[in-house]
Amino acid sequence: MVELVSATIHLYRQALRATGRSLTRSWITIVALIVFAFLFVGATRIAAPLGMAGGFLLGAVNALLLGATLRLIERSLSAARTIQFTDVTESFGHYFWDVIGIGFVLWLPTMALDMGMQANPYGQLFSSAFLLLLFILLNPAPEVIYQVRHDSPLDVFKTSYDFVLEHWIEWFLPFVVLILPVVLSPSGLREFFAISSRGGRGAGLDFFQILSLPFTMVGGWLSSVGIYPDVQWLLLLLLTPPVAIAILLFRGHLFALLHGSTRRQRLFARQLDMKQ
Repeated sequence: MVELVSATIHLYRQALRATGRSLTRSWITIVALIVFAFLFVGATRIAAPLGMAGGFLLGAVNALLLGATLRLIERSLSAARTIQFTDVTESFGHYFWDVIGIGFVLWLPTMALDMGMQANPYGQLFSSAFLLLLFILLNPAPEVIYQVRHDSPLDVFKTSYDFVLEHWIEWFLPFVVLILPVVLSPSGLREFFAISSRGGRGAGLDFFQILSLPFTMVGGWLSSVGIYPDVQWLLLLLLTPPVAIAILLFRGHLFALLHGSTRRQRLFARQLDMKQ
């Protein structure tokens, strides 16, 4: 048990060190995320009065911006050089159809669920439970898209599902630590279920969630240490973009370390390192 805890701590140290290196090389990704956020807000305002057509338009913009973000994270994980402005412009179009395909496959059952639960007095509870399950089982889908070869959305779902079953402790433990102040706040559970429901609908492939999740986390941490609300808003605006990128980088490095390995293999490798 002690060896397992030691191996897990070593795993997180590796991921954190790699995240720090990537973050110093990819500061322009933070700027790009801010620009993407303004573009997404603009697209939301344009799409709002267009009804169903606006929904399809916003879905396309979401796929474009999210795919570009994943491409930048991919480059940040592997590049030995600093990310340049040309990397930002080159990122557009990458993983667009991956995001669209996964969103479409999930859209049909979630729409059927919403329609079927309208007359059920416990419909909201069942829907939230189902979306929370999707949020958990498909949580690594963004990393699967840009790190694992796949031929269809079903391949992404299967890889994500298998990954969660094998590595659920190591994968979700950092998330639990980060989200704890939010859950313990007066309205924490409601905010958590709102985040998980939105994430479950799109397997985490939601550009809005990339910012809303760290925004909620940072807000929870600031509230827990007693920061004044007026100061909180300023800190939230300053901290949310870099925290969002840091989380994406950490997830990417952690996924790379976990994928294709087992807990026993990592424990054995850690024991060899300690003997050398």
